[in-house]
Amino acid sequence: MTPVLADLSVDDPAVGEWLAATGRSAAALQDLVRRRAGCGLARALVVLADSDALDDEALRRELVLAHEEAREAGAREQSLVYGIYLFTHRHYQAAADHLVVHFAQFPADEIAGSMLSAFDLAGPVEYREHGQALTEQQYALAGPEAWPWASWLAGARAEQGRPDDAWSLAEHALRLNPRSGPAAHARAHAEHEHGTGPGYTAFIDTWLEADPHAVQRRHLQWHAALQSIAAGDFADARRRADAELHYGDVGMRSATNWRLLLAGQTPARTADLDHIHRLLSEPGGWAEVFHTFQLALGLAVATDTDALQALARRAADDPRPDYAEVLAPVAKALAHLTTGRPGHAVDLLTALGDQAQRIGGVRVEREIIQDTLARALIDAGQPQRATHLLHHRTTTRHHHTYEDLLLTPSQGAATTADGNSAVPAG
Repeated sequence: MTPVLADLSVDDPAVGEWLAATGRSAAALQDLVRRRAGCGLARALVVLADSDALDDEALRRELVLAHEEAREAGAREQSLVYGIYLFTHRHYQAAADHLVVHFAQFPADEIAGSMLSAFDLAGPVEYREHGQALTEQQYALAGPEAWPWASWLAGARAEQGRPDDAWSLAEHALRLNPRSGPAAHARAHAEHEHGTGPGYTAFIDTWLEADPHAVQRRHLQWHAALQSIAAGDFADARRRADAELHYGDVGMRSATNWRLLLAGQTPARTADLDHIHRLLSEPGGWAEVFHTFQLALGLAVATDTDALQALARRAADDPRPDYAEVLAPVAKALAHLTTGRPGHAVDLLTALGDQAQRIGGVRVEREIIQDTLARALIDAGQPQRATHLLHHRTTTRHHHTYEDLLLTPSQGAATTADGNSAVPAG
């Protein structure tokens, strides 16, 4: 079965640029609106692409108008605009539910496929797994020549812990469309699991050289920084973080720096602490558990123990289970590490177990919780447990200098009788 071709699809050059997340995608969508005046779906795609920069009033105004325009185009266009409305308003569970219905009516719709992240952002693990199964189903319907679906399935395979399959699918998608940003991103996730180090950084530098303004540039460079850390090239990791990550990239910057600190290395430029406090004081700072977790990492990098403890207390009182049951103990563990009490961090993170995946994000991003536990185990005088925890990574990744350093006792981190460190981390 071929992908949906009615009205706008990947066959339109502007839609193709947007689905590939190329550096021309924003200009291409604006040109699409001019070419297709009165096309509600075209208007909605511009909103979807710019949603982070629009306030709620502008978002609603543009999408209400887009839905009115879409009424004349047909059921598919109305359904897509409604899905975009749910997605851009961060109603991710509702958006995911809507996509299930949409794909039943309009199989292999590439524009709907661009919102598959709703399943990851919805919260419950069951949604994540359903999204992966749906992606596989839609790829089968679209056919092997559908590079968007090959790209998205590559990402799903990486999340399922199948890096070989992810890498092969990403390469297949890149052969079909060398500028597919989602495929390059999926390959980054596969390369992380493989620990390719310089192999990935060389790939991404060459890939970005052909499109230096690619939408995902900063995120792909963040992946490159992680691979430099994996290979022990900490200077390159700091260089990439400082050169590529913006002031607002608090999550990626903090995740990079916390890894560097866990490995006993000097961090790159840190996120502004006042900015982190401001984000935490706003509703958006608590809208998604993973986003709040990233802010907690920023506090840990800054050794702001008081703020971490306050965050943990607030999370513990939050009616949302993922905040109270997962984020709260993680934040408490980070607070303990900043005061040199790794034994307490070990107890909290060990008790959490597999439930850590409820923190949200993707495998690469959640892995930092395991990193933190490994460091806490080492500094609490439990090296055998730490070695067992990271065994899979140290035996399967080509470059694992980072893991080796996680398993190296911190300088001066002598432990006390209760299994805690005599000196604070960082």
